[in-house]
Parts: sequence; structure tokens; C-alpha cells
Amino acid sequence: MPSVIDPRMELDYAVQQIVQAPSDNEYFNQLLPAIKDASKGGQSHQLLRSLTQYSANRESEIERICNTNHQGFVSSVNQLLHVREGTIGLTSEILALNHSIQSSTEKLAEQKKALVDSRGVRQNIDEATQALRDCLDVLRLANQVHDLLSRKSRYSALRALDELQSVHLKEITQYKIAEMIQKSVPATKKLIAEAVMTDLNTWLFRIRETSQFLGEVAFYHTEQRRTRQKDRAEALPDLSNFKLNFAIELVSDETEEFDILDNEDVQVDFTPLFECLHIHNALGQIDRFRAEYAATRKQQKELLMPSSVTLIDAESASLSELLEGIAGFAIVEKATMKKTPELRSAVDVDELWDSMCQTAITLISKALHEVTNAEVLLKIKGVIALFIQTMESWSYPVAALDAFLLKLFEKYAELLKRRFSDDFQEIVSTDDYMPMPISKLDEYDKVVNVSWYTPDKPREDIRFPCVLPFSQMYPLCCIDIRNFLNQFYFFSDDHFQHPRVIDETLKTSLDELLSESVCRLLVERLNSQYLGQIVQILINLEHFEIACRELEPLLAAARSNASVEGSVSLSATEEFRGNKKTAEKRIFELVNSKIDDLIGTAEYDWMAPTLEKEPSNYMQTLTRYLSNIMNSVLLGLPTEIKELIYFDALSHAATMILSLPLSTEVRRINPNGVAALAKDVQYLTEFVDTLGNPILRENLDELQQTIMLMQAENSDEFYDIATRNKKYGRVDAMNGPILLEKLTHTVQSPALLKTDKFQALSSRFGMKS
Repeated sequence: MPSVIDPRMELDYAVQQIVQAPSDNEYFNQLLPAIKDASKGGQSHQLLRSLTQYSANRESEIERICNTNHQGFVSSVNQLLHVREGTIGLTSEILALNHSIQSSTEKLAEQKKALVDSRGVRQNIDEATQALRDCLDVLRLANQVHDLLSRKSRYSALRALDELQSVHLKEITQYKIAEMIQKSVPATKKLIAEAVMTDLNTWLFRIRETSQFLGEVAFYHTEQRRTRQKDRAEALPDLSNFKLNFAIELVSDETEEFDILDNEDVQVDFTPLFECLHIHNALGQIDRFRAEYAATRKQQKELLMPSSVTLIDAESASLSELLEGIAGFAIVEKATMKKTPELRSAVDVDELWDSMCQTAITLISKALHEVTNAEVLLKIKGVIALFIQTMESWSYPVAALDAFLLKLFEKYAELLKRRFSDDFQEIVSTDDYMPMPISKLDEYDKVVNVSWYTPDKPREDIRFPCVLPFSQMYPLCCIDIRNFLNQFYFFSDDHFQHPRVIDETLKTSLDELLSESVCRLLVERLNSQYLGQIVQILINLEHFEIACRELEPLLAAARSNASVEGSVSLSATEEFRGNKKTAEKRIFELVNSKIDDLIGTAEYDWMAPTLEKEPSNYMQTLTRYLSNIMNSVLLGLPTEIKELIYFDALSHAATMILSLPLSTEVRRINPNGVAALAKDVQYLTEFVDTLGNPILRENLDELQQTIMLMQAENSDEFYDIATRNKKYGRVDAMNGPILLEKLTHTVQSPALLKTDKFQALSSRFGMKS
């Protein structure tokens, strides 16, 4: 809207104000703004015109005044001229100033434009600087991730990467570097995952390398626990019933703190595993990591198991290394499961454990054929038992290993039986079968201590040298029997879950050894013709029977609580008892055979023309033989057996002597022949009387009564039953008449005797007279 005030009036007013300024400074203060305003408004000429008009008006007024007052006018003119002259100079100055102002204004405009342009550039620079600063911050964080990764601070690197991705990259999404860094994030995460997996693989390698040593330390710790438990059992016998890993033992051993995985010998740091698990969990790759870890541990398990083991090396080193490696591996697995249940489950760990156990059992089973020594097998069992007890303390199932120990025991029992069978056979075959001589007291004590033998005399009454009734084989066999028992029960030491099997197998094996390797061989030697050897075998059988009876309560007492209660009966006891009868029969056979041989040398002249003054040679030899065997060969036999042998020998002798006159070759017997037989019988009777046993004489009753019958004046009494029963009750009813028919009461002359002998010989050889 146009202004309602005329610009000319404004200029006139401004000129009046300028002219009316009270001082020069005020004058210029009024003049300069007016010039500037006029210049801006394009009214500079108008201002000059106003000033000129004002000057003209003043001149007219001055002229008017001057006309009234000339002098004053002249003075005013002069003054005015002077003022005009100053005004003209001032005008020039104003023009110059205006020109200068115009020039300054142009420069100012140019500078303002330059300033505006510089401010835009400055803003662009600031924006570029801020963008560069933001990108540098992001780049610095990206480099920091790699720096943390190089310093193995993998989780911090992962957290920094997440922060970079979720926060800082969002602030610079408009820049290409954000896209580049975003694309590199998966590769960086993979790099982090690979780095922790590299560390984990190194850790797993070290764990595999230290598994055996870890198992060795675990075995040593178990041995220490065994020692402490034995010491406690010795101090408190009631604790002997509680084995290793029982609750009582575990409570008693609580004061002995020992960390298998962290001690002065071995330290297992699970930090790499924790870090790897943590990072894969953060990466959302826990399932893949779990599968990779399980596959790696399975491969390591395969590498841990050798293709074969040997069981006959020194101290079972190969087996120990195998089981120590398995133990260390399994301990790490169990510790891993406890520390990281989300990584390793009980199913995974038990699966690996079962696989290792089955592989170990297969390897040991294949190598068992190498073992031919029971002591070596016992060491093998000790290593396996130590392994079982160690792994039981880590809550691993050991049923398969316990079952394998049963097979191992069967092998052990077989080897023991084979070895002791060989020992028994060698002892039996190399024995001298002579009563065992003892020269010193300490030897006597040793024999008595190892043998089941109760001496007849007190120890103080023994005089040396002395002779024990049994031969040397008996105490040697007793020693082997004791060793056999001890070595059988050695297998149950420390750990064996089948004590009843030991008891039953021991009884069966001992029975077979005593029956087959001792008793049978002794019976086979009864075929010997040497009476002294047969007698010694009988004495040995007697003592072996005693030993068996002593063994039965010992076996019953030694049985474990898990076995069936009750007495133990060895079939070998009956074997020895029964074969004692066989030995006795064999003695009877030899003695009777000797008696037969001696009586077979009898040369009776049944029709002797004269009486014999001395007993027959065979009878003297027979009594001497019976006396000798009684006082030498049969001396060591028990009294009842000796009497039985004597009784049987005398009975047999009487029967054989009686058979002489009953022989079909003897047709006639005269009184001289009867007298010779009577003298021999009397000699035999007197010998029997010297033995001091009236029962033995009863064997000769029939023989004596038969001689009485043959010497009786009235032989018809025999046919009277009452008289026969009274006087000849022991005479056989058939033999009596035969002998009576052969008797003749006359003694022939030598010539007739020769004729009779010739006729007898003729008839024997079928010759005609």
C-alpha cells in the first residue's frame, strides 16, 4: 500500500532538521542518515534539490532582510557566500561520500554473498565431518572387534559385534560403508566361531593327551582310598564288611579332599569349552555345536582305543594304559556333563562309556589266550578291579565289567587247577613212598604247621631224628592245598561281586584235584609189587582223608556271607576213604601172595617113615616173614589195620595149609605125615601167641581141630553130631571125611613106600604098572 506522506515533504523536513542542527556534529549526524536514505531510495538528486531549494529560500529571505538592512545584508551576503562556498565543498564531499558509500555497499553485497556461500560450504563440511566421524566410530568398533578377536577375547568381540550391528550401523545406514560392514558381520561371526573351535580342538587334543595321566592319577587316588579303608578296618573290624564306594567308606573318607581335575599333578581347565559353548549359544548355533562336539568326542574315543593289547608284558602295562585312558576320558565326560548339562546329556556319556567298555572287554578277551600263568591273570584282575572301583566312584555302570570278571575268574580257576594239578602229579610221581625223616625241631614244626597232622606225642617229648608216618608227598600236597585255597580267595580281594561262585568253584576244583591228581594217581601206584610202597600209600590215603575232613569246616568258615549257609562236604573224602579199602585189599593180595609162595614151597612127606624133629623150613620162613612185615613194613599202619591184615593173613595161611592135605594129589597120609603137619601148626600157633592178640588165634581153630581129628584114636566121633560140635565144631563137615579117608594108621617100610610112590607117579603120567 503506497505511503500517505509525500516523499518531498519528508525531504523538506529532513533538510530543516539538518540546517537547524545546533552543532556541526549534530549537523553531520542528521546529514549522513539523510544521504543514505536518499541513496537507498534513489532520491539523492531530490535531496540535493531540496537542499538547493532551501538554500534559495534562505537567500531570498536574506535578500529580503538585506533590502531592509543593507549593511546587514551585505554582511549576510558575505556570510552566505561563505556558507555557500562551504556548502559547495560540503556537497562535493557528500557526493564523494555517496560514491564511496555506493562502492562500499557493492563490496558489502559481494561479501555478504560470499559469506552466504561460505556458510553453505561450512554446513556441508560440518555434515561431511559428522558423517565421517560416525563412520570412523563404526569402523573403529569394527576394528575393535578384530582387535578383541586377536587378543582372544572372543565373547567380548561377539558382544561388540552385536552392539555394532544393532546400534551403530543403524545410525549410518545411508552410507555404503554400513552395507559393507553389515555384509562382513556373518564372516566375522564365522571367524569368531572358528577361533573358539580352534581353541576347543586344541583343548580337546590336550585332554586326549592327558587322559591316560588323568586316569593314572585317579587310579592312584583309588589305591589311597583302599589303603585308608584297610587301615580303618584294622582299627575297627566292623568296617571290614564295607568295601570301597560303600556309603560308610564314602562318609569316612570325606575328610580327604582331592579334586581329580585340579591338583598338583594335573589340572583340567574347562574355560575353552565354556567359552565355546557360550559363544555358540550366543550365535544361536548350540545344536550344531552340540552335534560337532559329540562327533569329535566319538572320534577321540575311537583314537583312544588301540587295535590290540597284550596281557603278558611287565606289570600289565598295556592293559593299564588302556584302562587309564578310558578312565581319564570318562572322567572328563562326566565332569563335562555336570558342568554343562545343556551340552552333554547322560545318554550321550553312557553311550560312549558302554562303547569303551565293550571294546575293552573284546580286546582283553582276544588277548586272554596269551595268559598261561594264574599270577599274571590275578594282576590283570587287580587292574580291572581298580578301574571298576574308580569308575564306580564317578557313578558309571559297571555291570558289564563285573560280568567279565566272572569270565576272568573262570580262566583263573582253570589256570590254577591246571598248575596245581601238574604240581600234585609231580609230587605224587616223584615221592619215595617212605616215612618222612625229620632231623630238627624247626623242620618238625614246619611240617606240623602246614599239614593236617596231630602227633601222637607232645612236642616236648619228640626226640630227633624222628620219622613221621606219612611220606614227603603229604606235607608238600598240604602246602599246595593251602596255596590253592589262598590263591582262589586272592581273586575276591578288593572287588568281586560273585563270592558264591568262588566258593562253589573252589569246592569243585579242590575235589577234582584231590580226586584226580592225588587219589587216582595213588591208586594207580597200588599196582606195585613192593609191599612197603603199598603200605605207605595206604598211610598217605589215611592222612589225606583226615586232611579232607579238616578242610570241610575250613571251607565252610571261609565262605562269604552271600553263600548258602551249612556244611561243606568234599567227595574226595569218600574217595580217599574208599580207596583205603582198595589199598588194604592190595596189601592182603601181596601178603597172601607171599604166603601162597611160601606155603607153595612146603614139601610134606605124607607117608614119611620117620617123625620130623623140626618145623618145616617154609613154616619158619612164613612166621619170620609175618614177624618182619609186622615190625617194619606194617609198623606205620594204624593198629586196627595192622590187626586186620594180620587176621586176614593168618586166616589165609591156615586155609592154604589146610589145603595141602586136602589136595587130590595126596591120597594117603600116615601118622608121621600128620605129626609133621601138627608140628608146623603148633609152631605157627606159638608164633601167633607171641603177638598178644587172642582174636588172631581164632584163625587157627579150624586147622588145629582138623589136626586133632586126624590124630584122634576114635575118628568115628566126628560122625556123631553132638561130639563133633563139641570137639570139632570148626572142622568143615565136607573136609573131615575126606581127610579121614586118606588116613592110614600104619607106617610102611621104605621099599613099600617106594612102590607106592612109583604107582602114584605112574598114575599121574598115565603109565601102566
